[in-house]
Amino acid sequence: MTNSRLASALLGTATVLSLIPVLSAQTPVAPAAPIPSQIIAAKKAFISNAGGLLDLNMVSGDTRRDYNQFYAAMHAWGRYDLVAAPANADLVIQISIVYLPRQIGGDVTPFPAFRVALLDPKTNIVLWVLDEYLVDRPGIGLVLKKNRDKVFDQAIDRLVGDLKMLVAPPGDFAN
Repeated sequence: MTNSRLASALLGTATVLSLIPVLSAQTPVAPAAPIPSQIIAAKKAFISNAGGLLDLNMVSGDTRRDYNQFYAAMHAWGRYDLVAAPANADLVIQISIVYLPRQIGGDVTPFPAFRVALLDPKTNIVLWVLDEYLVDRPGIGLVLKKNRDKVFDQAIDRLVGDLKMLVAPPGDFAN
């Protein structure tokens, strides 16, 4: 009786193991979704300021600080020839300040974030959106304005870094 149970168990195990390649072959693997070709192929970009409300007591500068700083960072990167009119661009890069919800413990609190929308200038279709929070959570380190200015600068840098990663060839994030 013991031998017959052992034989049945071995036969059952062998059957299951033989099905594994068949089952895994039947599971389709979806290809990675493509980055819209307009983003990758663009040579000329127009940077648009879509505004947003940021408490000016929070950071130094004026209401255009995000736009000016983002523009300067994009110019320094040099990936796109920045043009003065959307009609001359292959891509519109629209920066704004939005408030996105963050859960902290049991509370959901809106936090300021930079949003960059990449638009096709011919159709005005949003092709991609990138968001970067200014800060993850409030902290005592943000009491001083110079620290808030520093996290503002870092968020702009992260946003440009996100865009660099988006347009970088696969496996190449050094651009």
